[in-house]
Amino acid sequence: MAARAVSRAARGSLLPVSPVEELCLEIEDHGVARKSAVEFFGIKNSRDPSGQAGKLAEQFVQRNESLLEILDTRIEREYDGRDVRLVVRTGGVAGAIPLFSPTSARPDYGLVVRPRFSWMGIGPMLAQMGWRVAPSPLKLPMLRRSERRVPLWVLSSMILTRLNALLDSVDRRFEVVTDDLRAPRGRVDWSAYSLNRLPRARVLDLPCTFPDLRDDRQLKGAVRYCVERQIQSLETQKSYGAFVHQLIEYGLQVLARVRQIQSVAPTRGTLDAWLQRPLRNEHFVAGIQGLSWTMEERGLAGLSDLEGIPWRLPMDQFFEAWVETVLVEVSKRTGGKLRTGRNRETVHPIHWQPTFGGSQKSLVPDFWMDYPKVQVIVDAKYKRHLEEFQNHSWSRVESELRETHRQDLFQVLAYGSLASSSNIIVCLAYPCSEMTWESLKARRRLHHQAEIVVGERRVGLWLTAIPMSIGADRACEPLAAEIQKLMFNYS
Repeated sequence: MAARAVSRAARGSLLPVSPVEELCLEIEDHGVARKSAVEFFGIKNSRDPSGQAGKLAEQFVQRNESLLEILDTRIEREYDGRDVRLVVRTGGVAGAIPLFSPTSARPDYGLVVRPRFSWMGIGPMLAQMGWRVAPSPLKLPMLRRSERRVPLWVLSSMILTRLNALLDSVDRRFEVVTDDLRAPRGRVDWSAYSLNRLPRARVLDLPCTFPDLRDDRQLKGAVRYCVERQIQSLETQKSYGAFVHQLIEYGLQVLARVRQIQSVAPTRGTLDAWLQRPLRNEHFVAGIQGLSWTMEERGLAGLSDLEGIPWRLPMDQFFEAWVETVLVEVSKRTGGKLRTGRNRETVHPIHWQPTFGGSQKSLVPDFWMDYPKVQVIVDAKYKRHLEEFQNHSWSRVESELRETHRQDLFQVLAYGSLASSSNIIVCLAYPCSEMTWESLKARRRLHHQAEIVVGERRVGLWLTAIPMSIGADRACEPLAAEIQKLMFNYS
């Protein structure tokens, strides 16, 4: 009777699983990975491992579907007749999130999506970009073991960025102050004046209590305390490279903003009270969270051994910021005036009739460079297209890839219609590895060019590669040379 009950339980319900040591699925962005569900859930010794793995995998995917969307990831199941496999397909978002167990409903598992260009390359790039973008922490349960996969300085970069934004959002506020003044202000303590000041010949020192508009010294003191701790912890990470020194320098710049304020370690009650303030904005709340993480020693670069902070970094935003850094160098060398979509300098509204019937409200090119006789429009695309086109002919590239590339072309050509010049260059910039970039450069194939002539308007279409993990001054050289040659032809 008992045996039949066990048999029915095995067939109809999910048995508890004992997670294996490796709890995280780990994969690069825009990648595909396959992992045995039997091994992942640690059920090799069950009576029907494939059947149990199939049920666990189905519930695992359903339970974590909304979390997976945060990292632009989906998990599918496939069965090859012997084993059930989890097929993980990632998009263009790097990060780390917890995943809930299909049996215990606890965050026993995790997913780490690494940038396909190494962290050792991304660190210097973040530094050159002036930390314009940084990974964003997520309001999710802490990850287990994730700190082994994410460089520890990454978490410090998040917190320093948040604390700097917090200082930008802090307003001056009225505080009740007691001080000796030369003229009466607010409430004067005449008793203290007659007993303490007059007998000591301090006739002009009036003890006054009054409201005064001052900086929030307590909050800024807490920021100073936490920034100092972050800098101390980053000192242990210098072996990662020179960019850590630049991150320390960034921390010193934040520290300089509060140097005149006395350092104060905030208590848990103080942090909670700040979060209850009225009219608090997003940067204020994020900054207080950064203070909290530092006080809990979570996210300190070299000191924390706690569970990891969930985070995400949209790689398209990261690549766009990197292209902007490169184009700043290009504009310096070629004398162009650079405008960016990030600063809303390239917005062109679309006027619909009737107004409520429209879909897209504006066209916003990523970058726009103005020259006397030519306008250059650049759109950054964090996709594998250029790498794929170098390895395969157009006919052998997947149909989905060809279709998305056509959409990119139509989009950038639409941007070309916004230019007022008769000579226009529209350019799609794709990322590539240093090895691919060097190969293209040696073969003089860094810039694929075509031209469309309509009446007096000449539209040049460029496809170019912007390398990751090398300096912006080096990456800008071929593009700057190509633009200089273009201006010479139009002169």
